Amino acid sequence: MYTQSITLVGIVLVIIAVGLIPGIFFILTLQKALNRCSPESRTTSPGSVWLLLIPLFNIVWQFILVSRISESLHNEFVKRNIEEEPTPGKAIGIAFCILNICGIIPIVGIIASACGLVCWIVYWVKITGYSNKIAQSVEMIP
Repeated sequence: MYTQSITLVGIVLVIIAVGLIPGIFFILTLQKALNRCSPESRTTSPGSVWLLLIPLFNIVWQFILVSRISESLHNEFVKRNIEEEPTPGKAIGIAFCILNICGIIPIVGIIASACGLVCWIVYWVKITGYSNKIAQSVEMIP
C-alpha cells in the first residue's frame, strides 16, 4: 500500500514536470521578446509573463498578456521602422487562449485542446520570429 502511494506520487510529479518544462521555456520566450522591446514600447513588464503560472488567474491573464505583447511588438516595430502586421501574433494568440479554455468542455474539449496545442506552438514560433526580427534590427543599426 505504501509503495503504491509513493509510485503514484512519483508519476504525478513526472506528469507535472513534463507539462511545466515546456511552459517555462514558453514563458522565457515571451519574456525575451518583451526584453528586446524598448521600455517605452512595452505595454507590460517582461516579468509579468510569469503570472501565467498562477492557476485560475492565468485564464484571464493569458488574454491580457497576448494583447499586451502584440501591442508592445507593434510599438517596437513602428519605432524601428520595421514593416509588420498591425497586431503581431494577436490573432493566433487569442485563438490559442480560447481553445485552451474550451479544453474543459466534455467531449469537444479533446478536439479543442489538440487545436489549442497547435495554435500554442504556432504562437510560440511567431513570437520567437518577432523577437529575432527585433534582435536583428539592432545588429543592423550602425
